[in-house]
Amino acid sequence: MIILPPDIRFALRANDINRRAAQRDGQPDPDPVPVLKLYNPLGPATWLATELAEDGDALFGLADLGFGCPELGYFSLSEIASVRLPFGLGIERDLGFETPNRLSLWADTARRCGSILEAQSEFRRAASSATTELPRPRG
Repeated sequence: MIILPPDIRFALRANDINRRAAQRDGQPDPDPVPVLKLYNPLGPATWLATELAEDGDALFGLADLGFGCPELGYFSLSEIASVRLPFGLGIERDLGFETPNRLSLWADTARRCGSILEAQSEFRRAASSATTELPRPRG
């Protein structure tokens, strides 16, 4: 069972409300950062979500089932939670997931790399090289 803590549920709902308000007001859709990562512990399937619809089930974000073509769209939390894997496992929530990258950057990078997991590796490499190339203070 996938449990969404109140802070994650609130952030997902807030993003949905902000997007609907922008559409109502004729503004560009916001481009929030993903706040939820779900994954298959036995395979490549990965989902990044930015929004949760009012029904409490429809998530919006980037879905990657491991076929090399990550897609933006809606997916069902209850359907993902109902997946039963070998050894009594199910789809899990990445408890430590945080990202500074907006959903559009995730989508572009994942499509170019072929998967969310490869995009995540690329972001980590870029962050690692950025921190190792910082100038050292003189002293």
